[in-house]
Amino acid sequence: MTITKTDVFKNFINGEWEETKEVYEVTNPADTNEVVGKFPLSTEEDVDRAVKSANEAFLSWRKVPASERATYVYRFIDLLDQNKERLGEALCKEQGKPLQEAVTEVTRGVSEMRFVAGEAVRLDGTTLPSDRRGVINMSVRVPIGVVAAITPWNFPVLTPLRKVMPALVCGCTVVLKPATDTPLTSLIITQLLEEAGFPAGTVSLVMGRGRKVGEALVGHPLVKGVSFTGSTQVGRKIYETAAKNFTKVQLELGGNNPAVVAEYGDLEGAATQIVAGCYGNAGQRCTAIGRLIVLDKHADELEKLIVEKVKAYKVGNGMEEGTTIGPVISEGARQELEGYMETAKEEGATILIGGRSLKEGKYENGYYFEPTVISGVTGDMKVAKEEIFGPVLIVIRVSSFEEAIEVSNNTEYGLTASVFTDDMNLGYRYMEDIESGMVHINNGTVSEGHMPFGGVKNSGVGAYSIGGTNKDFYTELKVAYIQYK
Repeated sequence: MTITKTDVFKNFINGEWEETKEVYEVTNPADTNEVVGKFPLSTEEDVDRAVKSANEAFLSWRKVPASERATYVYRFIDLLDQNKERLGEALCKEQGKPLQEAVTEVTRGVSEMRFVAGEAVRLDGTTLPSDRRGVINMSVRVPIGVVAAITPWNFPVLTPLRKVMPALVCGCTVVLKPATDTPLTSLIITQLLEEAGFPAGTVSLVMGRGRKVGEALVGHPLVKGVSFTGSTQVGRKIYETAAKNFTKVQLELGGNNPAVVAEYGDLEGAATQIVAGCYGNAGQRCTAIGRLIVLDKHADELEKLIVEKVKAYKVGNGMEEGTTIGPVISEGARQELEGYMETAKEEGATILIGGRSLKEGKYENGYYFEPTVISGVTGDMKVAKEEIFGPVLIVIRVSSFEEAIEVSNNTEYGLTASVFTDDMNLGYRYMEDIESGMVHINNGTVSEGHMPFGGVKNSGVGAYSIGGTNKDFYTELKVAYIQYK
């Protein structure tokens, strides 16, 4: 896909591409001299028209048989598969992750959406015996209505797909608001939805600043559900706004995810999985492993293994062959990382590798930060308590498995966690005692597209997304009592 500096993109409302009076510019975080394009700064009026058209489309879309809705989705999946290189390049340029990693994200989206399409014929209800003669009791699932899908910048292909497609399968209509930093991939997805023949109004795309567009969407009285992925801080505001209209919410929020290593013989294997779980997407993942909590007996060897693996990363522009870790999303994100490094040193921790911004030579025009390992961290340090959204792994040494569980749970978050152990008694204890929506035993924090995905504590609210639990958000139960003679 060729992008020029003159590309000015449009919103998609009620089946039409519409210009806006104002636009903003998106640049490549790997090279800010490269302009990805100019995108709409939408208004509350744009949002209102998109929601009203979605509500009008819902009246007919909800009555389309589920199997027929799935046919539209399968047609879209074929187009998505055919355009994975195009989408991968757009993703790389607007978000920064290496090209192969970007294409892999699209490929995973293709695979996951095949499962989602199949959910159309699994929208089950129940039939229960009545206490009365001649009466049948049953419940059925019905779509909730217009859904606002508000997506983050770190997975700008996969996350919109995970919100838009199950909504459509369940009979809802959608207004998609992508992250300000990464609108191009959502725009291409919308083009493919249009090409797949979805009726006008079933999906609209409205771009712009979250404070104006996002708030107008969340507070709109015709919006019946809000699916949001992003920071806990923003999620809390969305929850408060949605509550005024009793709007249903699905919030996927932050994480500060631990990996515990205790009584484990394959430290090489553990190091491989922990490093992959930490530094993928430059650590900008809500499921990234950020805290390594390790028994003292394993710590020295495991730290050495991890540092050696981190040395192998090649930082650079994601379009360059051989790059294995790209830039962070913005200068603000990089400055936050620099602040965490200073705080860690002030509190007595030691940076084993990395810890610096890269700003010279080929890195001059991008937002690059070295992959980092910090040792000597204690549970009360700032870098242990907060979510560091970047390529940083902290190491906390503990003297017992009980302490490992206590340190793991010493956070406001509860998204995902890992434990590496040869003693399955410890594995089961960890699974039972960890305050986390997801747990992995002897593997990293990679989720699978047919399994529920979600967190507890400040990591999530509402029905878990992905897998069969999606329908718990996009539908509600209607109970029927039928009397016959």
